[in-house]
Amino acid sequence: MQKPVSGLMKKLGYQFQQVALLEQALTHRSCKGEHNERLEFLGDALLSMVIAEALYKHFPKAREGDLTRMRSSLVKGITLAEIAKELELAQYLRLGPGEMKSGGLRRESIQADAVEAILGAIFLDSGIDACKERILSWFGSRLTDIQPGVQKDSKTQLQEYLQGRRLPLPLYEVIDTQGDDHDQVFTVRCTVQGRAPVIASGNSRRKAEQDSARMLLEQIKNDH
Repeated sequence: MQKPVSGLMKKLGYQFQQVALLEQALTHRSCKGEHNERLEFLGDALLSMVIAEALYKHFPKAREGDLTRMRSSLVKGITLAEIAKELELAQYLRLGPGEMKSGGLRRESIQADAVEAILGAIFLDSGIDACKERILSWFGSRLTDIQPGVQKDSKTQLQEYLQGRRLPLPLYEVIDTQGDDHDQVFTVRCTVQGRAPVIASGNSRRKAEQDSARMLLEQIKNDH
């Protein structure tokens, strides 16, 4: 049973005036009635525009090709799925019985689509300014970390390395969380087949995961 959306609004950092819009954004097409595909379409366009504007301002000397690659890196499905996990979105999604049985709640594409749908819902609820504010908040550290010509983060590089050798993907586990809600420190353990687990901490789950992946990549590089 899905949790009430009031808890999700707190995680989103946005209170819906029209709660039905949020409920629709969380509803997969496998459910009967109104689902989130149209909202996803809208959110995808809004996300692309806001990220493009942010990159244009942050990198005044970057060429069009670099800006395009950076935007693609930021708005791709894997990044949206990471944001969905940070928001603990899976427990609020509404899926049909068949999709539930097949593990749809864990499917990254469904979670990523829901993030875009939520952005579309925020836009319809309050307009572009509220939508833009949420996008810049959720993508904040990603926009800060990205650099022209360097679009692959440590998690992506580690995943591609393992996939290229047909090895299982890394497992990231939060093993400790300390501090107040606004000032938390996450400790993450990254486990890869055939290697000792690596532990890293950061002020966000994403940063801790990225740091643990980077440490593993450095170990792999040193071994070779």
